Amino acid sequence: MPKKVREIGIVIGTLPTGEKNCITDVAGVHVGHVTLDEKINQDGAYACTGVTAILPHEGNLFQQKVTAASYVLNGFGKTTGLVQVNELGVIESPIMLTNTFGVPAVTQGTLQFMLDTNSEIGHSTGTINIVVGECNDSYLNSIRECPVTPEHAVEAIRKASNEIAVEGAVGAGKGMMCFGYKGGIGSSSRIVTHESTNYTIGCMVLSNFGQSSEFLAHQYLVSKAQSESTLSPTDGSIIIVLATDAPLSSRQLTRVIKRCGIGLGRTGSHFSHGSGDIVIGFTTAHHIAHLSDQLVETRTQLREDHPIMNQLFAAAAEATEEAILNSLSQAQTTIGRNGHTVEAYQF
Repeated sequence: MPKKVREIGIVIGTLPTGEKNCITDVAGVHVGHVTLDEKINQDGAYACTGVTAILPHEGNLFQQKVTAASYVLNGFGKTTGLVQVNELGVIESPIMLTNTFGVPAVTQGTLQFMLDTNSEIGHSTGTINIVVGECNDSYLNSIRECPVTPEHAVEAIRKASNEIAVEGAVGAGKGMMCFGYKGGIGSSSRIVTHESTNYTIGCMVLSNFGQSSEFLAHQYLVSKAQSESTLSPTDGSIIIVLATDAPLSSRQLTRVIKRCGIGLGRTGSHFSHGSGDIVIGFTTAHHIAHLSDQLVETRTQLREDHPIMNQLFAAAAEATEEAILNSLSQAQTTIGRNGHTVEAYQF
Protein backbone atom coordinates (compact mmCIF):
# COMPACT_ATOMS: atom_id res chain seq x y z
CA MET A 1 0.00 0.00 0.00
CA PRO A 2 1.24 3.54 -0.70
CA LYS A 3 2.73 5.34 2.27
CA LYS A 4 3.05 8.93 3.39
CA VAL A 5 6.58 10.23 2.88
CA ARG A 6 7.14 10.47 6.63
CA GLU A 7 6.60 6.70 6.86
CA ILE A 8 9.49 6.13 4.46
CA GLY A 9 11.86 8.43 6.32
CA ILE A 10 11.37 11.79 4.59
CA VAL A 11 10.87 14.45 7.27
CA ILE A 12 9.95 17.96 6.14
CA GLY A 13 10.83 20.87 8.41
CA THR A 14 11.13 20.95 12.18
CA LEU A 15 7.62 21.50 13.51
CA PRO A 16 5.65 18.48 14.81
CA THR A 17 2.72 17.10 12.85
CA GLY A 18 -0.77 16.62 14.22
CA GLU A 19 -1.93 13.18 15.30
CA LYS A 20 -3.31 12.33 11.84
CA ASN A 21 -0.84 14.44 9.81
CA CYS A 22 -3.87 15.58 7.86
CA ILE A 23 -6.03 18.67 7.38
CA THR A 24 -8.61 16.97 9.61
CA ASP A 25 -6.27 17.52 12.57
CA VAL A 26 -7.90 20.95 12.66
CA ALA A 27 -10.90 20.27 14.88
CA GLY A 28 -14.19 20.28 12.99
CA VAL A 29 -12.73 19.99 9.47
CA HIS A 30 -14.28 17.20 7.38
CA VAL A 31 -13.20 15.80 3.99
CA GLY A 32 -15.18 13.68 1.51
CA HIS A 33 -14.35 12.19 -1.89
CA VAL A 34 -16.27 10.80 -4.84
CA THR A 35 -14.05 9.03 -7.39
CA LEU A 36 -15.06 8.23 -10.99
CA ASP A 37 -13.07 5.40 -12.62
CA GLU A 38 -15.01 3.82 -15.48
CA LYS A 39 -15.45 3.57 -19.23
CA ILE A 40 -17.87 6.04 -20.76
CA ASN A 41 -18.14 4.38 -24.17
CA GLN A 42 -16.42 1.89 -26.45
CA ASP A 43 -14.44 4.58 -28.27
CA GLY A 44 -11.88 5.02 -25.50
CA ALA A 45 -13.68 7.70 -23.54
CA TYR A 46 -13.05 7.25 -19.83
CA ALA A 47 -14.11 8.94 -16.61
CA CYS A 48 -10.95 9.32 -14.55
CA THR A 49 -11.86 12.18 -12.27
CA GLY A 50 -13.93 13.07 -9.22
CA VAL A 51 -14.94 15.54 -6.55
CA THR A 52 -13.45 16.40 -3.16
CA ALA A 53 -15.34 18.35 -0.49
CA ILE A 54 -13.64 20.15 2.41
CA LEU A 55 -16.01 21.33 5.14
CA PRO A 56 -14.61 23.89 7.62
CA HIS A 57 -16.96 22.54 10.28
CA GLU A 58 -19.81 20.04 10.54
CA GLY A 59 -22.52 22.59 11.28
CA ASN A 60 -24.50 24.83 8.95
CA LEU A 61 -21.82 26.73 7.04
CA PHE A 62 -24.21 29.37 5.74
CA GLN A 63 -25.57 30.19 9.18
CA GLN A 64 -22.13 29.96 10.84
CA LYS A 65 -19.50 31.27 8.44
CA VAL A 66 -15.74 31.09 8.98
CA THR A 67 -13.09 33.77 8.52
CA ALA A 68 -11.31 33.13 5.23
CA ALA A 69 -9.00 34.46 2.52
CA SER A 70 -7.51 33.41 -0.80
CA TYR A 71 -4.29 34.20 -2.58
CA VAL A 72 -3.39 33.74 -6.24
CA LEU A 73 0.20 32.71 -6.95
CA ASN A 74 -0.52 32.37 -10.68
CA GLY A 75 -4.01 33.03 -12.01
CA PHE A 76 -4.37 30.55 -14.88
CA GLY A 77 -7.44 28.97 -13.26
CA LYS A 78 -11.23 28.78 -13.30
CA THR A 79 -12.30 28.97 -9.68
CA THR A 80 -15.62 30.28 -8.39
CA GLY A 81 -16.34 32.40 -5.34
CA LEU A 82 -12.93 33.85 -4.51
CA VAL A 83 -13.82 37.48 -5.34
CA GLN A 84 -16.40 37.55 -2.56
CA VAL A 85 -14.19 35.57 -0.17
CA ASN A 86 -11.55 38.29 -0.41
CA GLU A 87 -14.07 41.12 -0.26
CA LEU A 88 -15.93 39.94 2.83
CA GLY A 89 -13.32 37.71 4.44
CA VAL A 90 -15.62 34.73 5.02
CA ILE A 91 -16.49 31.32 3.55
CA GLU A 92 -20.09 30.13 3.81
CA SER A 93 -20.07 26.87 1.83
CA PRO A 94 -18.03 23.69 1.53
CA ILE A 95 -14.80 24.17 -0.42
CA MET A 96 -15.12 21.95 -3.48
CA LEU A 97 -12.39 20.59 -5.77
CA THR A 98 -12.84 18.95 -9.19
CA ASN A 99 -11.63 19.05 -12.81
CA THR A 100 -11.80 22.18 -14.95
CA PHE A 101 -14.98 21.33 -16.86
CA GLY A 102 -16.58 19.93 -13.70
CA VAL A 103 -16.77 23.36 -12.05
CA PRO A 104 -20.30 24.23 -13.30
CA ALA A 105 -21.76 20.87 -12.23
CA VAL A 106 -20.04 20.92 -8.84
CA THR A 107 -21.13 24.51 -8.27
CA GLN A 108 -24.72 23.54 -9.11
CA GLY A 109 -24.65 20.47 -6.88
CA THR A 110 -23.15 22.35 -3.94
CA LEU A 111 -25.64 25.17 -4.42
CA GLN A 112 -28.52 22.69 -4.43
CA PHE A 113 -27.22 21.07 -1.23
CA MET A 114 -27.01 24.45 0.48
CA LEU A 115 -30.49 25.46 -0.76
CA ASP A 116 -31.94 22.20 0.52
CA THR A 117 -30.44 22.79 3.97
CA ASN A 118 -31.20 26.54 4.13
CA SER A 119 -34.73 27.32 2.95
CA GLU A 120 -34.26 31.07 3.47
CA ILE A 121 -31.41 31.52 0.93
CA GLY A 122 -32.62 33.68 -1.96
CA HIS A 123 -36.03 34.04 -0.32
CA SER A 124 -35.99 35.80 3.03
CA THR A 125 -32.24 36.47 3.04
CA GLY A 126 -29.46 36.96 0.51
CA THR A 127 -27.82 34.57 -1.92
CA ILE A 128 -24.84 32.30 -1.23
CA ASN A 129 -21.25 32.24 -2.44
CA ILE A 130 -20.07 28.76 -3.53
CA VAL A 131 -16.30 28.13 -3.63
CA VAL A 132 -14.95 25.65 -6.20
CA GLY A 133 -11.34 25.08 -7.29
CA GLU A 134 -10.13 23.04 -10.25
CA CYS A 135 -7.22 21.50 -12.12
CA ASN A 136 -7.08 20.12 -15.67
CA ASP A 137 -7.07 16.29 -15.73
CA SER A 138 -7.60 15.91 -19.50
CA TYR A 139 -4.64 13.57 -20.12
CA LEU A 140 -6.30 10.77 -18.14
CA ASN A 141 -9.90 11.96 -18.07
CA SER A 142 -12.24 12.44 -21.03
CA ILE A 143 -12.91 15.95 -19.85
CA ARG A 144 -15.08 16.90 -22.85
CA GLU A 145 -17.59 14.25 -21.79
CA CYS A 146 -18.20 16.16 -18.53
CA PRO A 147 -18.67 13.00 -16.44
CA VAL A 148 -18.95 14.90 -13.12
CA THR A 149 -22.56 15.65 -12.19
CA PRO A 150 -24.19 17.83 -9.51
CA GLU A 151 -25.11 14.63 -7.66
CA HIS A 152 -21.43 13.76 -7.27
CA ALA A 153 -20.86 17.05 -5.45
CA VAL A 154 -23.71 16.35 -3.04
CA GLU A 155 -22.39 12.83 -2.46
CA ALA A 156 -18.90 14.12 -1.65
CA ILE A 157 -20.34 16.55 0.90
CA ARG A 158 -22.47 13.85 2.53
CA LYS A 159 -19.48 11.47 2.71
CA ALA A 160 -17.27 14.02 4.47
CA SER A 161 -15.78 12.90 7.79
CA ASN A 162 -13.09 13.99 10.22
CA GLU A 163 -11.15 10.76 9.80
CA ILE A 164 -7.72 10.66 8.13
CA ALA A 165 -8.49 11.71 4.56
CA VAL A 166 -7.69 9.27 1.76
CA GLU A 167 -4.93 10.68 -0.45
CA GLY A 168 -3.45 10.14 -3.91
CA ALA A 169 -5.55 9.20 -6.94
CA VAL A 170 -8.93 9.76 -5.28
CA GLY A 171 -11.73 12.29 -5.54
CA ALA A 172 -10.72 15.35 -7.51
CA GLY A 173 -7.19 13.91 -7.64
CA LYS A 174 -8.09 10.77 -9.57
CA GLY A 175 -6.86 12.06 -12.94
CA MET A 176 -4.20 14.55 -11.83
CA MET A 177 -0.44 14.51 -12.53
CA CYS A 178 2.43 16.02 -10.59
CA PHE A 179 5.95 16.49 -12.01
CA GLY A 180 4.99 14.07 -14.79
CA TYR A 181 4.00 11.31 -12.37
CA LYS A 182 0.71 10.43 -10.72
CA GLY A 183 -0.39 13.19 -8.38
CA GLY A 184 -3.69 14.20 -6.82
CA ILE A 185 -4.78 14.67 -3.21
CA GLY A 186 -2.19 15.14 -0.48
CA SER A 187 -2.39 16.40 3.08
CA SER A 188 -0.26 17.23 6.10
CA SER A 189 -0.47 19.19 9.34
CA ARG A 190 1.67 21.05 11.87
CA ILE A 191 1.34 22.07 15.51
CA VAL A 192 2.70 25.42 16.72
CA THR A 193 3.11 26.10 20.42
CA HIS A 194 3.56 29.06 22.76
CA GLU A 195 3.78 28.15 26.42
CA SER A 196 0.60 26.12 27.05
CA THR A 197 -1.22 27.22 23.89
CA ASN A 198 -1.25 25.03 20.76
CA TYR A 199 -2.57 25.87 17.31
CA THR A 200 -2.93 23.53 14.36
CA ILE A 201 -2.27 24.17 10.68
CA GLY A 202 -3.68 21.65 8.21
CA CYS A 203 -3.10 21.59 4.46
CA MET A 204 -4.71 19.71 1.60
CA VAL A 205 -3.52 20.00 -2.00
CA LEU A 206 -4.84 19.03 -5.40
CA SER A 207 -1.53 18.65 -7.25
CA ASN A 208 -1.37 18.77 -11.04
CA PHE A 209 1.73 20.72 -12.03
CA GLY A 210 5.33 20.57 -13.18
CA GLN A 211 7.66 18.51 -15.33
CA SER A 212 9.81 15.76 -13.85
CA SER A 213 12.99 17.71 -14.64
CA GLU A 214 11.77 20.42 -12.22
CA PHE A 215 11.18 18.06 -9.27
CA LEU A 216 13.90 18.59 -6.67
CA ALA A 217 13.84 14.94 -5.64
CA HIS A 218 17.54 14.85 -4.73
CA GLN A 219 16.99 17.01 -1.67
CA TYR A 220 14.76 14.38 -0.11
CA LEU A 221 17.57 11.79 -0.21
CA VAL A 222 15.29 9.16 -1.72
CA SER A 223 16.86 5.72 -1.91
CA LYS A 224 15.67 4.93 -5.42
CA ALA A 225 16.83 6.71 -8.54
CA GLN A 226 13.98 7.24 -11.00
CA SER A 227 14.29 8.18 -14.65
CA GLU A 228 12.57 11.38 -15.71
CA SER A 229 9.05 11.21 -17.04
CA THR A 230 8.33 12.67 -20.46
CA LEU A 231 4.79 13.56 -19.40
CA SER A 232 3.71 16.94 -18.06
CA PRO A 233 0.25 18.13 -16.99
CA THR A 234 -1.70 20.13 -19.54
CA ASP A 235 -1.86 23.70 -18.21
CA GLY A 236 -0.62 22.49 -14.82
CA SER A 237 -2.19 23.84 -11.63
CA ILE A 238 -2.38 23.25 -7.90
CA ILE A 239 -5.12 24.15 -5.46
CA ILE A 240 -3.90 24.49 -1.87
CA VAL A 241 -6.42 24.59 0.98
CA LEU A 242 -5.07 25.69 4.35
CA ALA A 243 -7.06 25.33 7.58
CA THR A 244 -6.17 26.50 11.06
CA ASP A 245 -7.71 27.01 14.47
CA ALA A 246 -5.48 30.01 15.21
CA PRO A 247 -7.50 33.20 15.79
CA LEU A 248 -6.57 35.27 12.75
CA SER A 249 -8.25 38.09 10.87
CA SER A 250 -8.80 37.67 7.14
CA ARG A 251 -5.83 39.95 6.51
CA GLN A 252 -3.61 37.94 8.85
CA LEU A 253 -4.81 34.74 7.22
CA THR A 254 -3.74 36.13 3.84
CA ARG A 255 -0.26 36.66 5.24
CA VAL A 256 -0.13 33.05 6.43
CA ILE A 257 -1.43 31.44 3.22
CA LYS A 258 1.07 33.39 1.12
CA ARG A 259 3.72 31.19 2.74
CA CYS A 260 2.17 28.12 1.10
CA GLY A 261 3.95 29.32 -2.03
CA ILE A 262 7.26 28.72 -0.26
CA GLY A 263 6.39 25.07 0.28
CA LEU A 264 5.31 24.75 -3.35
CA GLY A 265 8.55 26.36 -4.53
CA ARG A 266 10.69 24.05 -2.39
CA THR A 267 9.47 21.05 -4.40
CA GLY A 268 10.70 22.69 -7.62
CA SER A 269 7.73 24.65 -8.95
CA HIS A 270 8.27 28.16 -10.32
CA PHE A 271 4.53 28.86 -10.81
CA SER A 272 4.62 28.40 -14.59
CA HIS A 273 2.65 30.46 -17.12
CA GLY A 274 -0.14 27.93 -17.65
CA SER A 275 -0.49 26.86 -14.03
CA GLY A 276 -3.38 27.93 -11.83
CA ASP A 277 -1.65 28.08 -8.44
CA ILE A 278 -4.26 29.18 -5.92
CA VAL A 279 -4.45 29.06 -2.11
CA ILE A 280 -7.70 29.11 -0.12
CA GLY A 281 -7.45 29.50 3.65
CA PHE A 282 -9.81 29.60 6.60
CA THR A 283 -9.74 29.60 10.38
CA THR A 284 -12.22 27.75 12.55
CA ALA A 285 -11.55 30.10 15.48
CA HIS A 286 -14.43 32.37 14.45
CA HIS A 287 -17.96 31.23 13.66
CA ILE A 288 -19.73 34.29 12.29
CA ALA A 289 -23.52 34.26 12.49
CA HIS A 290 -25.32 35.01 9.25
CA LEU A 291 -27.94 37.06 11.09
CA SER A 292 -27.46 39.34 14.08
CA ASP A 293 -29.09 42.49 15.40
CA GLN A 294 -25.86 43.62 17.05
CA LEU A 295 -24.17 46.78 15.83
CA VAL A 296 -20.72 45.58 16.86
CA GLU A 297 -19.17 42.12 16.87
CA THR A 298 -16.03 41.20 18.74
CA ARG A 299 -13.39 38.70 17.63
CA THR A 300 -10.07 37.67 19.11
CA GLN A 301 -6.93 37.73 16.98
CA LEU A 302 -3.24 37.15 17.51
CA ARG A 303 -0.89 40.07 17.92
CA GLU A 304 0.87 40.75 14.64
CA ASP A 305 4.33 40.98 16.19
CA HIS A 306 4.09 37.91 18.44
CA PRO A 307 6.71 35.22 17.67
CA ILE A 308 3.97 32.64 17.10
CA MET A 309 3.14 34.34 13.79
CA ASN A 310 6.51 33.23 12.44
CA GLN A 311 5.73 29.69 13.56
CA LEU A 312 2.45 29.85 11.64
CA PHE A 313 4.33 31.05 8.55
CA ALA A 314 6.77 28.13 8.86
CA ALA A 315 3.92 25.69 9.46
CA ALA A 316 2.14 26.80 6.28
CA ALA A 317 5.29 26.27 4.21
CA GLU A 318 6.17 22.91 5.79
CA ALA A 319 2.65 21.46 5.61
CA THR A 320 2.27 22.49 1.95
CA GLU A 321 5.56 20.93 0.92
CA GLU A 322 4.79 17.67 2.72
CA ALA A 323 1.21 17.58 1.38
CA ILE A 324 2.56 17.79 -2.19
CA LEU A 325 5.00 14.95 -1.54
CA ASN A 326 2.19 12.90 -0.01
CA SER A 327 0.08 13.46 -3.12
CA LEU A 328 2.91 11.77 -5.04
CA SER A 329 3.74 9.01 -2.57
CA GLN A 330 0.09 8.06 -1.98
CA ALA A 331 -0.85 7.93 -5.66
CA GLN A 332 -0.91 4.73 -7.67
CA THR A 333 -0.20 4.14 -11.34
CA THR A 334 -3.39 5.04 -13.21
CA ILE A 335 -4.78 4.18 -16.66
CA GLY A 336 -7.28 6.57 -18.21
CA ARG A 337 -8.72 7.64 -21.53
CA ASN A 338 -7.40 6.00 -24.72
CA GLY A 339 -5.15 3.84 -22.57
CA HIS A 340 -3.08 6.81 -21.33
CA THR A 341 -1.02 5.71 -18.33
CA VAL A 342 0.65 7.79 -15.65
CA GLU A 343 3.14 6.02 -13.41
CA ALA A 344 3.36 6.48 -9.68
CA TYR A 345 6.58 8.04 -8.42
CA GLN A 346 8.82 5.52 -6.66
CA PHE A 347 10.32 7.15 -3.58
